[in-house]
This record gives sequence, C-alpha cells and structure tokens, in this order.
Amino acid sequence: MKQGKRPTRRQKQEIKAAGLVMDNWLVERDTHTQLVLINRYSNKLRTIRRGA
Repeated sequence: MKQGKRPTRRQKQEIKAAGLVMDNWLVERDTHTQLVLINRYSNKLRTIRRGA
C-alpha cells in the first residue's frame, strides 16, 4: 500500500463535497476518473469517483 500525501486545496474541496471530514484523509492516488483516499487512523481506503 502506498503512503498517503496531504491533499491539495482542490482535493480538500472534493473530499468535503463527498461528505467526509478532510482532516481524517490522505491522498493515496489521484487520477482523472477517481480520487483514492486512505484514512489517517484506520488505513481504510475510500474512492471518490469523478464524472468524466
């Protein structure tokens, strides 16, 4: 599993729009179609799909 990175401003807005608390999530992977997040505390993955 990759190490998570701190989200950018745009990514924070997407996390908040998905109904998640942005302080609890790190960005594991960012592609054109999805944003894969990893929880800071439980290491669970969550995927936010983007409309392409």
